[in-house]
Order: sequence, then C-alpha cells, then structure tokens
Amino acid sequence: MQNSAPWHPVREVTAWIPGSSRRSFAPASPSNDEVAKASANPERRYRGGRPHAVNLHHKPFALAMTLGAALLAALALLSIAYGSTLIPLRDVIGALAHAAGLDGGSPSGPVGSIVVDLRLPRTLLAIAVGAGLGVVGALLQTVTRNDLADPFLFGLSSGAAAGAVSVITIFGDTFGIWTLPLAAFTGGILAAAIVLLLVSRVRGQGPERLILAGLAVSFLFTALTNYLVFAGDQRAAHSVLFWTMGGLGLARWDNIGLAALGAGIIVAYGLWNHRRFDAFLAGESAGESLGVPVARMRKVTFLVAALATAILVAVAGVIGFVGLMIPHLSRPLAGPLHRNLIVACALFGAILLLASDLLARTLLPPQELPIGIITSSLGAFFVVTMLMRNRL
Repeated sequence: MQNSAPWHPVREVTAWIPGSSRRSFAPASPSNDEVAKASANPERRYRGGRPHAVNLHHKPFALAMTLGAALLAALALLSIAYGSTLIPLRDVIGALAHAAGLDGGSPSGPVGSIVVDLRLPRTLLAIAVGAGLGVVGALLQTVTRNDLADPFLFGLSSGAAAGAVSVITIFGDTFGIWTLPLAAFTGGILAAAIVLLLVSRVRGQGPERLILAGLAVSFLFTALTNYLVFAGDQRAAHSVLFWTMGGLGLARWDNIGLAALGAGIIVAYGLWNHRRFDAFLAGESAGESLGVPVARMRKVTFLVAALATAILVAVAGVIGFVGLMIPHLSRPLAGPLHRNLIVACALFGAILLLASDLLARTLLPPQELPIGIITSSLGAFFVVTMLMRNRL
C-alpha cells in the first residue's frame, strides 16, 4: 500500500477551489485504521482510495428549504391580505390570478388596485431586501471571522442613511423620485471607500483593522446624520426618523427591479465564490496555502457587500440586525459550507423581513411602525439569548 499523507477534512472541503494546486490533494490510500473505522461507522465511505463523508444533512436541508419556501409563500399571502384594510384571501388569490392573466381578465376595482399596485410590490420588496441583507451578513461574518459582523458594523448603512437624510433635509428632490435612492447609494459607496482607504493606510490587512475602520466610519456618518437632522428643515424630521429606522413604504413596481438587482448581486457573487469562502473556515494561513488570495478576497467581498447594501438601503431605509441574525439561524440547518448557507440565508432573510413587515403594519393599526423597530427588538433578544448560551 502506498505511503502518503492521511486524509484530512479540510482537503475534502477545499480540493476544488479554483486556482489552488490540485497536486496538494492527491488521493491518499486509506490506512488499516481508517478502513476499520469506516467499516464500523456507516456515515463514512470510500471513493477513489480515500474516505468520503456521506452528507447526512442533505435530506434535512432539502426538507428545511421546502418548509421554508412554503412558509414564505404563506407569509406573502398574509402580507398582501393584512393591512389597514383586511382583504379576504379568496379575493387576494383572485386578484393575483387576474394580474397573472390566468383567467383571461385583468384586475379591476379597488381590491385589485390595492393588491397589485400597493401590497404585492411591498411584499416583493421585503423578500428581495431580506434575502440580500441575510447573504451580506453571512459573507461579512466569513471574511472577517467575526460573528457580529453586519452592514451596520462597517458603516455601510450609516453612509447610506447620511446620503438620504441630506436629500430630505437640505438638497431636496433634484432628480425626482430617484433622488433619495441615488443619494443613499452614493453615501453607502462613499462610506465603503473611506473604510478601504483607512485600511490601506495602516500596516497589515487583517479583519480586525477592517472592523475598527468600519466602526469609526459608522460613528462619523451617524454624527453627520444627526447634524443634518438638527440643522436642516425641522418639518422633515418625521420623514427622516421613519426612513432611518427602515420601512417598505416606498415600494413601487419601478424600484422592485433595483432591490432585486442588489439581492441578485450579492447572492450570485457568494455562490460563484462559495468554495473560496469555504477556505476561510480553515483560517487565513490555510486559505493562502490553498491558493486563495485572502486579503484581496476580503476587500472584494467588502466592496460587493457595500454595493448591495447601498442599493437595498436606497429603497428600504436602514434595517438592522437582519444580517447579524440570519447567518446564525441558518448554519444549524445548512451547515458551515457556503453553497447551502447562502441559499438558506437568502430564504430565511426573506422570511424574517416579511414577518417583521407584517408585524409592523398590524401592531398599531392604522399606524405603521418602522420595520427597524421590529428587527432591532428581535436582534436584541437574539444577541442576549446567544450570550446566555455562550454562543458569542
């Protein structure tokens, strides 16, 4: 039997990372001890002369995704039905069928207008924003190796908020209905650029420096936002307060595509590079030895996350804690590897934001709470629970 290095799970995880050396992962012949363990343990099998771990989580993951999709569909129907005016589910389904042309007609009357023109765009916006923020949080937590990483921590949300508040209080609607999204997008990208500039000016490119720079930029833009609120038009204070705490009231058919673009960018980027993100789980040194440019990957991921966050904040305002909670809730079902994790984060992020929006619209009728109040309350409870269980 050929003598070679024993099999290691890190090799199994990262053997097919694009750009890595394939020779480092030549199949190793199993030892007698490994054969005995595999015979005693049905969870392990051999393929190509080395042990192969059977993915026993595949069926539970598929079941969880199926149940999650069903829950998402149910919440979507409830989100369309409930609001200041309660619409029976039968009428909701009928209006949606009319809109889809399934019965050869078109939506008509006030019920059809409420369902198709108001509540359906809001539901779709909640799904897109929740999915995008959930995946952003997962990727940021991976590349920084920080369980509390989310867009808030790096100043991305604060920069977007400052840009939007400057429009509301000072500059006005110069570009019409797109002024607010453009300003928020510009603020988020500016915050990301400042963070990267600060990191490039210090020695080392570790994740802790990225986090510290992000915190500093977050405080800076938060102070700028507060100054703009104080020095600007006081009559706009209510709009500023509602927008900085998040809301889906701006949902329209013409900005659903923008939210879908933001979510699609981060999901596609994560799935395309999922094996490189898996290499981060083995540590920076192991990732570099596997051919993954860790420092460059961290910067690119931060830029893509900043782009997606700026787009999402531009249409939905600042919604916190989604990117922090969702990765932790998804890992027990999806596992640590990123192909399944990204899919789970997108699904559960959409579910969380859709449920939070439904609560925001129904807790104090006919008033509508900012959705950030709901997500922040859930986030605080979540963090306390994790601390009590010694998970953070």
